[in-house]
Amino acid sequence: MPASPIADLPGPIVVACHDAGAANLLLPLVAQAGRADVRVHAAGPAAAIAMARVASALDEGDPAAAIAGAGTCVTGTGWASGLEHEARVAARAHGVRSIALVDHWVNYRERFVRDGVAVLPDEIWVTDAYAEAEARRRVPEVPTRRVPNLYLAEQVAGLPPPETIAQAELLYVAEPARATWGRETPGEFQALAWFLSRLPDLDLPRPLTIRLRPHPSDPPGKYDVFLREDGEPRIVLDRSADLRGALAGARWVAGCESFALVVALEAGRTVYCTLPPWAPSCRLPHERLVHLKHLGPAT
Repeated sequence: MPASPIADLPGPIVVACHDAGAANLLLPLVAQAGRADVRVHAAGPAAAIAMARVASALDEGDPAAAIAGAGTCVTGTGWASGLEHEARVAARAHGVRSIALVDHWVNYRERFVRDGVAVLPDEIWVTDAYAEAEARRRVPEVPTRRVPNLYLAEQVAGLPPPETIAQAELLYVAEPARATWGRETPGEFQALAWFLSRLPDLDLPRPLTIRLRPHPSDPPGKYDVFLREDGEPRIVLDRSADLRGALAGARWVAGCESFALVVALEAGRTVYCTLPPWAPSCRLPHERLVHLKHLGPAT
């Protein structure tokens, strides 16, 4: 397994993260480094991840105060909070080197702007070649480094190859679209309904079972209108404890643009993007992703 880049950073090290994406990528690196001089400031979705990964390193104090005496500040780049941005502001004010991990493939410069003020890090970390190329193109003045994606490696470790799975099951990974794309129905419902309408055009065996996996933020019963125990295809809720368990029994995976699709690609599954033709373009750049909107008109 590749060594954690955190192992060689000047200490003490302050890590600040809020959104789940960066936390899932950063905190395994913190855990693997095994350094006693790392303090993690986590809030929002990252808090539970930090408790599971690096409980002994958690610090509930003011991250700005900790940064004043730090050697390095490492942050995520989420949108849902000012925690990470404020940590970079503090790092700049105290002359502390700051590193920011970007866990997606879009809006690179925008992630470092709040209220019209840009605070760039001293280094950007990414975890794949697509993101590395985009970071170098969008923020050329900041050095970019590709670091190991331990989270992705954990998710796919030990999963069976799809060709060894006997049952004909497709995993549909739902996620809130937070947009209606000019129509009255939430985007996630439009995408699922459009996907079901395109099933006859896909070379999938029959009978087929679709296991529908709601997003963690979805309320119970959100997708009940789509469920059908009897029919073709059979559509049931996925009851797996985690994504890895859900992928273990699926030969095919579908969804809009969740990171779960990236995990499924890494696990060798055939993966369909279900964004309909009237929706915005998918932001996942991965070449093996099958975009249903590009397969031509429905038959």
